[in-house]
Amino acid sequence: MSAAAASRYLKPELLARLGTLELVARTVVDGVLIGLHRSPDFGFSQEFAEYRAYNEGDDLRFVDWNVFARADRMYVKRFRGETNASVTLVLDVSASMGFGDPVSKHQQARFLVASLAYLTRRQHDALGIALFDDVIREFSQPSARPDSLGKVLGMLENAHVGQSTDVVDVLTDLHATLTKRGLVVLVSDLYTEPESLLTSLQALVHAGNDVVVFHILDKQELEPDIKKISALKSLESGKSVIVDPEYLRGDYQQRMQSHCEALERNSAKAGADYVRLTTGEPLDNALVSYLQFRERRTR
Repeated sequence: MSAAAASRYLKPELLARLGTLELVARTVVDGVLIGLHRSPDFGFSQEFAEYRAYNEGDDLRFVDWNVFARADRMYVKRFRGETNASVTLVLDVSASMGFGDPVSKHQQARFLVASLAYLTRRQHDALGIALFDDVIREFSQPSARPDSLGKVLGMLENAHVGQSTDVVDVLTDLHATLTKRGLVVLVSDLYTEPESLLTSLQALVHAGNDVVVFHILDKQELEPDIKKISALKSLESGKSVIVDPEYLRGDYQQRMQSHCEALERNSAKAGADYVRLTTGEPLDNALVSYLQFRERRTR
Protein backbone atom coordinates (compact mmCIF):
# COMPACT_ATOMS: atom_id res chain seq x y z
CA MET A 1 0.00 0.00 0.00
CA SER A 2 1.40 3.41 -0.95
CA ALA A 3 1.66 6.22 1.60
CA ALA A 4 -1.02 8.18 -0.30
CA ALA A 5 -3.40 5.23 -0.35
CA ALA A 6 -2.78 4.54 3.34
CA SER A 7 -3.53 8.17 4.17
CA ARG A 8 -6.88 7.96 2.41
CA TYR A 9 -7.86 4.98 4.52
CA LEU A 10 -7.00 6.78 7.74
CA LYS A 11 -10.10 8.97 7.44
CA PRO A 12 -12.62 7.72 10.04
CA GLU A 13 -15.59 7.55 7.66
CA LEU A 14 -13.57 5.20 5.43
CA LEU A 15 -12.19 3.19 8.34
CA ALA A 16 -15.79 2.58 9.44
CA ARG A 17 -16.32 0.53 6.27
CA LEU A 18 -13.42 -1.83 6.90
CA GLY A 19 -15.21 -4.02 9.41
CA THR A 20 -13.46 -5.29 12.53
CA LEU A 21 -11.39 -3.05 14.77
CA GLU A 22 -8.43 -5.37 14.26
CA LEU A 23 -8.48 -4.61 10.53
CA VAL A 24 -8.94 -0.89 11.25
CA ALA A 25 -6.01 -0.89 13.67
CA ARG A 26 -3.70 -2.72 11.29
CA THR A 27 -4.62 -0.37 8.43
CA VAL A 28 -4.03 2.75 10.53
CA VAL A 29 -0.74 1.65 12.08
CA ASP A 30 0.73 0.25 8.88
CA GLY A 31 -0.29 3.41 7.01
CA VAL A 32 1.34 5.67 9.58
CA LEU A 33 4.53 3.60 9.74
CA ILE A 34 4.83 3.64 5.95
CA GLY A 35 4.79 7.43 6.09
CA LEU A 36 7.29 7.59 8.94
CA HIS A 37 9.72 5.21 7.27
CA ARG A 38 9.74 7.44 4.20
CA SER A 39 10.16 10.65 6.15
CA PRO A 40 13.69 12.00 6.77
CA ASP A 41 12.32 14.09 9.66
CA PHE A 42 11.46 11.21 11.95
CA GLY A 43 13.79 8.70 13.51
CA PHE A 44 14.75 7.10 16.78
CA SER A 45 18.04 7.99 18.37
CA GLN A 46 18.43 5.17 20.86
CA GLU A 47 21.84 3.69 21.55
CA PHE A 48 22.39 0.06 20.55
CA ALA A 49 22.43 -2.26 23.54
CA GLU A 50 22.01 -5.92 22.56
CA TYR A 51 20.30 -8.42 20.28
CA ARG A 52 17.02 -10.24 20.72
CA ALA A 53 15.34 -12.93 18.62
CA TYR A 54 13.21 -11.70 15.72
CA ASN A 55 9.43 -11.79 16.25
CA GLU A 56 6.83 -11.63 13.51
CA GLY A 57 5.91 -7.98 12.88
CA ASP A 58 9.30 -6.56 13.93
CA ASP A 59 10.69 -3.80 11.73
CA LEU A 60 13.04 -5.45 9.21
CA ARG A 61 15.26 -2.37 9.26
CA PHE A 62 16.62 -3.49 12.62
CA VAL A 63 17.43 -7.07 11.60
CA ASP A 64 21.19 -7.68 11.64
CA TRP A 65 21.66 -9.40 8.28
CA ASN A 66 25.36 -10.08 8.95
CA VAL A 67 24.37 -12.22 11.93
CA PHE A 68 21.70 -13.90 9.79
CA ALA A 69 24.28 -14.74 7.13
CA ARG A 70 26.54 -16.39 9.72
CA ALA A 71 23.98 -18.10 11.95
CA ASP A 72 20.99 -18.54 9.62
CA ARG A 73 18.80 -17.04 12.34
CA MET A 74 17.21 -13.59 12.49
CA TYR A 75 18.09 -11.25 15.34
CA VAL A 76 16.86 -7.71 15.92
CA LYS A 77 19.08 -4.96 17.29
CA ARG A 78 17.74 -3.87 20.66
CA PHE A 79 18.28 -0.28 21.77
CA ARG A 80 18.52 1.41 25.11
CA GLY A 81 15.11 2.94 25.55
CA GLU A 82 13.23 -0.19 24.49
CA THR A 83 11.65 -0.27 27.90
CA ASN A 84 9.00 -2.99 27.54
CA ALA A 85 6.59 -0.41 28.88
CA SER A 86 3.33 -1.05 30.63
CA VAL A 87 0.60 0.76 28.66
CA THR A 88 -2.93 1.41 29.95
CA LEU A 89 -5.45 2.83 27.48
CA VAL A 90 -8.26 4.72 29.25
CA LEU A 91 -11.36 5.26 27.10
CA ASP A 92 -14.33 7.48 27.93
CA VAL A 93 -17.57 5.67 26.96
CA SER A 94 -19.98 8.18 28.52
CA ALA A 95 -23.16 9.26 26.71
CA SER A 96 -21.65 12.50 25.38
CA MET A 97 -19.13 10.44 23.38
CA GLY A 98 -22.03 9.26 21.21
CA PHE A 99 -22.32 12.71 19.64
CA GLY A 100 -21.11 13.32 16.08
CA ASP A 101 -22.10 12.68 12.47
CA PRO A 102 -21.24 10.83 10.26
CA VAL A 103 -18.57 9.63 12.71
CA SER A 104 -19.26 9.93 16.43
CA LYS A 105 -16.64 10.75 19.03
CA HIS A 106 -17.13 7.22 20.37
CA GLN A 107 -16.36 5.67 16.99
CA GLN A 108 -13.34 7.90 16.40
CA ALA A 109 -12.05 7.17 19.90
CA ARG A 110 -12.39 3.40 19.42
CA PHE A 111 -10.44 3.61 16.15
CA LEU A 112 -7.70 5.53 17.95
CA VAL A 113 -7.55 3.22 20.97
CA ALA A 114 -7.56 0.09 18.78
CA SER A 115 -4.67 1.55 16.78
CA LEU A 116 -2.74 2.36 19.94
CA ALA A 117 -3.38 -1.15 21.25
CA TYR A 118 -2.11 -2.70 18.03
CA LEU A 119 0.98 -0.47 18.10
CA THR A 120 1.62 -1.31 21.77
CA ARG A 121 1.75 -5.03 21.14
CA ARG A 122 3.76 -4.52 17.96
CA GLN A 123 6.37 -2.91 20.23
CA HIS A 124 6.09 -5.90 22.64
CA ASP A 125 4.80 -3.74 25.49
CA ALA A 126 2.30 -4.89 28.11
CA LEU A 127 -1.22 -3.78 27.17
CA GLY A 128 -4.14 -2.92 29.43
CA ILE A 129 -7.39 -0.99 29.12
CA ALA A 130 -10.03 0.79 31.20
CA LEU A 131 -13.49 1.75 29.92
CA PHE A 132 -15.34 4.36 31.97
CA ASP A 133 -18.26 6.76 32.23
CA ASP A 134 -18.97 7.94 35.78
CA VAL A 135 -17.06 4.88 37.09
CA ILE A 136 -14.66 2.34 35.60
CA ARG A 137 -16.96 -0.12 33.81
CA GLU A 138 -14.35 -2.58 32.57
CA PHE A 139 -10.68 -2.94 33.39
CA SER A 140 -7.87 -5.22 32.32
CA GLN A 141 -4.42 -4.90 33.91
CA PRO A 142 -1.54 -4.47 31.44
CA SER A 143 -0.31 -7.82 30.19
CA ALA A 144 2.30 -8.96 27.68
CA ARG A 145 0.47 -12.25 27.05
CA PRO A 146 -0.05 -13.05 23.35
CA ASP A 147 -3.83 -12.85 23.78
CA SER A 148 -3.80 -9.36 25.35
CA LEU A 149 -4.43 -7.57 22.04
CA GLY A 150 -7.37 -9.81 21.16
CA LYS A 151 -8.83 -9.26 24.62
CA VAL A 152 -8.60 -5.47 24.35
CA LEU A 153 -9.99 -5.39 20.81
CA GLY A 154 -12.88 -7.58 21.93
CA MET A 155 -13.68 -5.18 24.77
CA LEU A 156 -13.59 -2.27 22.32
CA GLU A 157 -15.86 -4.07 19.82
CA ASN A 158 -18.46 -4.51 22.57
CA ALA A 159 -18.07 -1.05 24.13
CA HIS A 160 -21.25 1.04 24.01
CA VAL A 161 -21.83 4.56 25.27
CA GLY A 162 -23.12 4.63 28.84
CA GLN A 163 -24.14 7.30 31.30
CA SER A 164 -22.75 10.59 32.58
CA THR A 165 -19.01 11.00 32.99
CA ASP A 166 -16.70 11.70 35.91
CA VAL A 167 -13.15 11.84 34.56
CA VAL A 168 -11.64 13.10 37.82
CA ASP A 169 -12.97 10.35 40.10
CA VAL A 170 -12.16 7.71 37.49
CA LEU A 171 -8.51 8.83 37.22
CA THR A 172 -8.29 8.81 41.01
CA ASP A 173 -9.61 5.24 41.12
CA LEU A 174 -7.29 4.23 38.28
CA HIS A 175 -4.30 5.63 40.17
CA ALA A 176 -5.19 3.35 43.10
CA THR A 177 -5.77 0.34 40.81
CA LEU A 178 -2.62 0.34 38.69
CA THR A 179 -0.04 -2.06 40.09
CA LYS A 180 2.88 -0.95 37.91
CA ARG A 181 4.18 2.37 36.66
CA GLY A 182 3.94 2.90 32.94
CA LEU A 183 2.26 4.89 30.20
CA VAL A 184 -1.36 6.00 30.70
CA VAL A 185 -3.27 7.19 27.63
CA LEU A 186 -6.55 9.03 28.30
CA VAL A 187 -9.03 9.36 25.41
CA SER A 188 -12.04 11.53 26.24
CA ASP A 189 -14.10 14.59 25.30
CA LEU A 190 -13.04 15.99 28.69
CA TYR A 191 -16.23 17.60 29.91
CA THR A 192 -14.71 18.34 33.29
CA GLU A 193 -13.24 21.29 35.16
CA PRO A 194 -9.66 21.93 33.96
CA GLU A 195 -8.37 22.54 37.51
CA SER A 196 -9.79 19.22 38.70
CA LEU A 197 -8.23 17.45 35.73
CA LEU A 198 -4.86 19.01 36.64
CA THR A 199 -5.03 17.49 40.13
CA SER A 200 -5.89 14.02 38.81
CA LEU A 201 -3.18 14.06 36.13
CA GLN A 202 -0.58 15.27 38.63
CA ALA A 203 -1.32 12.30 40.89
CA LEU A 204 -0.64 9.87 38.02
CA VAL A 205 2.53 11.69 36.91
CA HIS A 206 3.89 12.03 40.45
CA ALA A 207 3.44 8.27 40.88
CA GLY A 208 5.93 7.78 38.04
CA ASN A 209 3.59 7.37 35.08
CA ASP A 210 3.93 9.00 31.68
CA VAL A 211 0.57 10.42 30.58
CA VAL A 212 -0.85 11.31 27.16
CA VAL A 213 -4.25 13.01 26.85
CA PHE A 214 -6.22 12.76 23.59
CA HIS A 215 -9.05 15.30 23.63
CA ILE A 216 -11.71 14.27 21.10
CA LEU A 217 -14.40 16.72 19.98
CA ASP A 218 -16.89 16.97 17.15
CA LYS A 219 -16.63 19.99 14.85
CA GLN A 220 -20.18 21.00 15.84
CA GLU A 221 -19.00 21.38 19.43
CA LEU A 222 -16.33 23.83 18.35
CA GLU A 223 -18.25 25.67 15.62
CA PRO A 224 -22.03 25.04 15.85
CA ASP A 225 -23.98 25.88 12.70
CA ILE A 226 -27.48 26.06 14.20
CA LYS A 227 -29.45 28.65 12.21
CA LYS A 228 -32.38 29.39 14.53
CA ILE A 229 -33.28 29.41 18.21
CA SER A 230 -33.42 25.75 19.24
CA ALA A 231 -33.87 23.46 22.23
CA LEU A 232 -30.76 21.33 22.77
CA LYS A 233 -30.92 18.23 24.98
CA SER A 234 -27.97 16.99 27.02
CA LEU A 235 -27.00 13.42 26.14
CA GLU A 236 -25.93 12.78 29.74
CA SER A 237 -28.36 14.67 31.98
CA GLY A 238 -31.38 14.63 29.65
CA LYS A 239 -32.03 18.31 30.41
CA SER A 240 -32.95 20.72 27.62
CA VAL A 241 -31.82 24.31 27.15
CA ILE A 242 -32.91 26.98 24.68
CA VAL A 243 -30.00 28.45 22.72
CA ASP A 244 -29.70 31.44 20.41
CA PRO A 245 -27.51 31.14 17.27
CA GLU A 246 -25.96 34.53 18.09
CA TYR A 247 -24.75 33.15 21.42
CA LEU A 248 -23.34 30.05 19.73
CA ARG A 249 -21.41 32.16 17.22
CA GLY A 250 -19.99 34.47 19.86
CA ASP A 251 -19.84 33.78 23.59
CA TYR A 252 -20.15 30.00 23.31
CA GLN A 253 -17.24 29.60 20.88
CA GLN A 254 -15.05 31.86 23.00
CA ARG A 255 -15.89 29.90 26.16
CA MET A 256 -15.29 26.58 24.40
CA GLN A 257 -11.92 27.77 23.11
CA SER A 258 -10.97 28.97 26.58
CA HIS A 259 -11.99 25.61 28.03
CA CYS A 260 -9.79 23.71 25.54
CA GLU A 261 -6.86 26.05 26.15
CA ALA A 262 -7.20 25.57 29.91
CA LEU A 263 -7.24 21.79 29.48
CA GLU A 264 -4.09 21.93 27.33
CA ARG A 265 -2.36 24.32 29.73
CA ASN A 266 -3.18 22.22 32.80
CA SER A 267 -2.12 19.01 31.07
CA ALA A 268 1.26 20.63 30.43
CA LYS A 269 1.44 21.79 34.06
CA ALA A 270 0.88 18.23 35.18
CA GLY A 271 3.60 16.94 32.85
CA ALA A 272 1.20 15.25 30.42
CA ASP A 273 1.11 15.52 26.63
CA TYR A 274 -2.13 16.94 25.18
CA VAL A 275 -3.41 16.25 21.67
CA ARG A 276 -6.75 17.58 20.37
CA LEU A 277 -8.54 15.57 17.69
CA THR A 278 -11.86 16.19 15.92
CA THR A 279 -14.17 13.57 14.47
CA GLY A 280 -13.63 13.12 10.77
CA GLU A 281 -9.95 14.08 11.15
CA PRO A 282 -7.47 11.42 9.93
CA LEU A 283 -5.62 9.63 12.72
CA ASP A 284 -2.15 10.28 11.23
CA ASN A 285 -1.34 13.26 13.44
CA ALA A 286 -2.60 11.59 16.62
CA LEU A 287 -0.46 8.48 16.08
CA VAL A 288 2.63 10.50 15.12
CA SER A 289 2.19 12.67 18.23
CA TYR A 290 2.04 9.52 20.34
CA LEU A 291 5.18 8.06 18.74
CA GLN A 292 7.06 11.34 19.16
CA PHE A 293 6.04 11.44 22.84
CA ARG A 294 7.44 7.95 23.32
CA GLU A 295 10.60 8.86 21.47
CA ARG A 296 11.20 11.85 23.76
CA ARG A 297 10.71 9.64 26.82
CA THR A 298 13.44 7.21 25.70
CA ARG A 299 16.14 9.83 25.23
